[in-house]
Amino acid sequence: MSSIIQLLPDHVANQIAAGEVVQRPASVVKELLENAVDARATDIKLIIKDAGKALVQVIDNGLGMSVTDARLCFERHATSKIRQAEDLFSLHTKGFRGEALASIAAIAHVEMKTKQDQEELGTHIIIEGSKFVSQDVAVLPKGTSFAVKNLFFNIPARRNFLKSDTVEYRHIIDEFQRVALAHPKIHFTFYHNGSEMFNLPPSTLRQRIVNIFSGKTNEKLVPVQEETEIVAIQGFVSKPEFAKKNRGEQFFFVNDRFIKSGYLHHAVMAAYDGILKDGAQPSYFLYLSVPPNTIDINIHPTKTEIKFDDEHALYAILRASIKHSLGQFNVAPVLDFDRDSNLDTPYHYKDLEGATPTIQVDGNFNPFSDDKPNKHFSNYKKPEPTANWESLYVGLKQDTDEIGHMTFENEEVTSSLFNDEEVEHSVHKTYQIHKKYIVSSIKSGMVIVDQQRAHQRVLYEQFLVNMTVNQASSQQLLFPLNLFFSSSEMNLIAELQLSLMNTGFVFEENNSDHIVISGIPVNVTESEVSLVLEQLLSDLQDGIPESSFSQNDTIAKSMAKSLAVKTGTHLTEKEQENLVNGLFACKDPNVSPFHKPTFITMRVEDLDKKFAL
Repeated sequence: MSSIIQLLPDHVANQIAAGEVVQRPASVVKELLENAVDARATDIKLIIKDAGKALVQVIDNGLGMSVTDARLCFERHATSKIRQAEDLFSLHTKGFRGEALASIAAIAHVEMKTKQDQEELGTHIIIEGSKFVSQDVAVLPKGTSFAVKNLFFNIPARRNFLKSDTVEYRHIIDEFQRVALAHPKIHFTFYHNGSEMFNLPPSTLRQRIVNIFSGKTNEKLVPVQEETEIVAIQGFVSKPEFAKKNRGEQFFFVNDRFIKSGYLHHAVMAAYDGILKDGAQPSYFLYLSVPPNTIDINIHPTKTEIKFDDEHALYAILRASIKHSLGQFNVAPVLDFDRDSNLDTPYHYKDLEGATPTIQVDGNFNPFSDDKPNKHFSNYKKPEPTANWESLYVGLKQDTDEIGHMTFENEEVTSSLFNDEEVEHSVHKTYQIHKKYIVSSIKSGMVIVDQQRAHQRVLYEQFLVNMTVNQASSQQLLFPLNLFFSSSEMNLIAELQLSLMNTGFVFEENNSDHIVISGIPVNVTESEVSLVLEQLLSDLQDGIPESSFSQNDTIAKSMAKSLAVKTGTHLTEKEQENLVNGLFACKDPNVSPFHKPTFITMRVEDLDKKFAL
């Protein structure tokens, strides 16, 4: 029998390896930026076209490569970072496997220009799908330029699996921010389709965070710093009042390498225990420095997960450091039995003497006098008898009857739930159970409604009608709201602005780091605006739907989730009735916008069976 095992050709092996290294354009951005950092560059430019599908180019002023290195860097497992296996446990650089460039060259058109400082001429190499097209000498500046064009041109199936340009662009921004935050001393510039998106000059760590996320980031940050034999921690966490619904601004760096760690995240959340609202997520930018031989970074293909030697000690140190910082800056309550802060004298009253109180007495005042009131009460007028006082109550009964019958939009009960003969036209008394369910009787038994899901369905259909059929009405604000967001969040809001205006939002102006809202939907209060927008941005983390209907549907679901009455809220009897009537006036009252049942029915026969012996 002939042998059936054979060695794969190099270009096939490279394409297989590319599936592990290059998942999307953002993967190329990560690899090229990290190579530029390892080359000791002080100025790095990232140029993107069509969300990286057409072009990803990184230009740096680093060390550059010789002619031999320029050709050799595209070979598999060719690297300058390690020489022996032991080097894996003392890494101080980003890339080390030597597969990135070989994998990228296997699935794209690559053009590389590089020159060392001491050389007069540089090297210009063009590769298409692992095939060397040309290699020439060229007059170039110091450093290296990598241009990756037409990603996945020879693997159409992989290219078809890429998301929309909006989603891919957001992933690129995430990778760019991670590298830029890890190296604040390097000048980073980011261009997308010819427009400058970021220009980050060398700065301190705090300033780099502010430059990337803009807005009022500076006033949100609380510094964290701790140094022990196990780990040195520095960075910033956010104040509890600035916590958000999403987990966008959460960064861990270990030895200047971005990582993801659910275990360390739990340590941060433990430090905030008791001072965060339910579901709120704090922002943090934490930099951990540990001895390289105490970690293993080669446990995940993308190198975003790390194994620590002593995770328990690291957990305790991180939690204590953050808790100490929050207490030190009076963010978290501190126990001090020696003083009562309520009795502290304000600083500007410290050297002031107390003023002697004075009493003014009107010696001419006589409570039994029939004279007119004195000058202090000169504006007092004796009330005159009101003629025809009965007219004050005309129409009052009619008004109260109208108020008593106010319900949600479309009060008619659909016949999909009950048969016509089962519907009792008399008003049924409703009961609230555990501030979660509403029970109402029907002819065949009773109906039990989940108040939160029911309200979500009512609001969802109202928002959809306003956005697609009717012109949404707005309530004008006396004082416009200024809401600050990061640059990526501002891009999302700009794309959703038309749909948000259809719901009733009125945008007065859009700036680079904040928006000004002068009008809001009638069923949204001023205090709920920021919560609604934060929830919407959180729901759209995976991308904005391309069709307008899908956008409207997503926005309606998100706003309904934010504004619906929550479990644990007490409802009056009238509110309960309005909610039940509003639910059964919906087109689809059976399920919430998230396809969960809104109510169940129990027949009298079912109850009889429960009591049967």
